[in-house]
Amino acid sequence: MHLTQTVTRGALLKANRTALLCSDRSLTWHEFHGRVARLAGVLADLGVTADTGVAMFADTDFPYFEYHYAVPWAGGVMVPLNTRLADPELGYILNDAEVKVLIVDQAYAARVPALLKLAPGVRHVLAIDAGAGSGDALDYETLLAARAPVPDARRGGGDLLAIMYTGGTTGRPKGVMTSHANAVANMLAAIPNMEFHEDMVYLHSMPVFHTAGSARVYGTMMALGTGIVLPRFDMDALFDAVEQHRVTHLLLVPTMINRLLNHPRFARTDFSSLTNISYGASIMPEALLRRALTLLPGVRFTQSYGMTELSPSAAWLQPKYHVLEGPNAGRIKSIGQAIHTAEIRIAGDDDVELPHGEVGEIQVRGPMVMQGYWKQPELTAQTLRGGWMHTGDAAWMDEEGFIYLVDRLKDMIISGGENVYSGEVENALHEHPGVRECAVIGLPDDDFGERVHAIVVPHDGVTLTPEEIVGHCRALIAHYKCPRSVEIRATPLPLSGTNKILKRQLRDEALAQR
Repeated sequence: MHLTQTVTRGALLKANRTALLCSDRSLTWHEFHGRVARLAGVLADLGVTADTGVAMFADTDFPYFEYHYAVPWAGGVMVPLNTRLADPELGYILNDAEVKVLIVDQAYAARVPALLKLAPGVRHVLAIDAGAGSGDALDYETLLAARAPVPDARRGGGDLLAIMYTGGTTGRPKGVMTSHANAVANMLAAIPNMEFHEDMVYLHSMPVFHTAGSARVYGTMMALGTGIVLPRFDMDALFDAVEQHRVTHLLLVPTMINRLLNHPRFARTDFSSLTNISYGASIMPEALLRRALTLLPGVRFTQSYGMTELSPSAAWLQPKYHVLEGPNAGRIKSIGQAIHTAEIRIAGDDDVELPHGEVGEIQVRGPMVMQGYWKQPELTAQTLRGGWMHTGDAAWMDEEGFIYLVDRLKDMIISGGENVYSGEVENALHEHPGVRECAVIGLPDDDFGERVHAIVVPHDGVTLTPEEIVGHCRALIAHYKCPRSVEIRATPLPLSGTNKILKRQLRDEALAQR
């Protein structure tokens, strides 16, 4: 199957139905199909052929959706840019991926001249808004209006679709190579597990430069649903969109679910249209999930486990397991079971599968696994050794294949010779009614090697003390797992571009204070 087949099918079956809506603007499937085919022609005119890198540096809007289909339509390779990265990081990516065309919107236009100096290989800048980019930038809409559609290059299978950059252990971003087959495998798994259908109204609130956001683009459009677009995540805009457009489906990370439930507008917002909330990207504290299930009783929840290297999902916890009573009640502690096309095992350091119940590394194989890391054959061989994707996540599996995530291996804290999983401690912290947000990290300790350090944000009007937090944890988990130091802070925890808590930044701040 070709990824672009979705657009052709939508234009045939739902020509005059709304495909995308952003603010007061909308595109039908017929209009979207035409713009994709014409943008592919523009890219071809700019020299985009098989495997040419095309980068996008913009907020989420119609052009970003067009980009996701027009680049493969022209035969090129997508290189979406994280808007939170600094210029040197972006320059490295543009050079590393050998990008020839850069598409930019007004929000990031001022940064283009610096990027072009860092990445002289970029030959053309396509400006979405008037005045965006450098003086030599080409106008997106002008070229699009003047260009005739071109035939679909019909890229598919193992052809390279995108190079998605993620954090690297060396400090340099690493490019994850995903194929068309990877994307199609994800779509086919997402549609039944997330209950997608053609009458759905999906709110695109996550940035689509990220693999989770782009995967929802593909899944929603393959199901022929309607997409509501938020250019940037904003809680008030989310509340407005849910009510105004009668949103049925939504993706949020646990941090944002927490902020949603604690927002002053939550209690007075009409969520009656909402049928499914999917979540993932980090461990969901059980206390937070129980609260969400209680406060949103009409919503079915779906958990997705994965990462960029898995395109992005390999396991799902289906809505039927998001219950507080009955035979399936205990499953909310799990991240789910392997999707239809995935094999998942828990293995030890020797890559030998462990018995059920023992903690080891999650390893995955199947059509969702990336092709490898761009220009990093040694890292690719290490990560995919033995035919299994080594995720770096620690978990255990029960006899029915339900997986219970305990931590990222790199976030595991070894204190006094004992393994402490930060997710378990964070789960205990969330049980305290006064805790709004929290994060647990390991800090150097002369006596224990590492000590468990907690950063806690209280609810408004609540006063917490480190002693109270430690005492609370000691009632729930083993003493060696409890925080040995606690920071109480009034400001929200720092978030990444995908709304995950930036533990590395918190760790750097704590070390600087030492």
